[in-house]
Amino acid sequence: MLDRHLRPLIDRSLDRSGKRLASRGISANTLTATGLASGLTAALCIALGAFWLALIFAFASRLLDGLDGAVARASSPSALGGYLDILADFTFYAALPVGFVLYNPALNGIGGAILLASFFINSASFLGYAILAEKFQHETRLNGEKSHFHATGLIEGTETIAFFTICLLWPASFQWFAPVFAALTLWTVFCRTRLAWQVFNKYP
Repeated sequence: MLDRHLRPLIDRSLDRSGKRLASRGISANTLTATGLASGLTAALCIALGAFWLALIFAFASRLLDGLDGAVARASSPSALGGYLDILADFTFYAALPVGFVLYNPALNGIGGAILLASFFINSASFLGYAILAEKFQHETRLNGEKSHFHATGLIEGTETIAFFTICLLWPASFQWFAPVFAALTLWTVFCRTRLAWQVFNKYP
């Protein structure tokens, strides 16, 4: 919901940085891999109870996630790069809840399971919509230039990062906020499915 409003504010800075990194021979895929490593490190820190360190690595991961696209736009975007980027994103969003569950299975196990299930369903709806949009040549640039169709919704990257930030600042809140955020994520799935019905029902 907020991505479309924030992207114009941050894309100019990211694009300037992306051009400088590309001119130095740093590839988008290298940034994607480094961002994924930072995200997995954040999840490990959560499992060990090092929440402030996890917050630093999580923010680094998201910064690198923005920079890899900027570098790709400044050099040579590729289909493989787009695939690796979305794989790294989904891995990051799955790893952090696992970290909370490992940190305290008794308190966070149920909320973490519900949250992961909602993320899985949301990913299916996101990718399913993207596949059909590509097939029938629908497109959107509400969230900036993407290598794939990006279906917007109530819960997007900005809201998810804000949720994890709150949980990292107040770790005890995860058990309560995770089911609420899962419900909002499933509402996003419902809205996207309703939109898919309206858009794609006319096609064979």
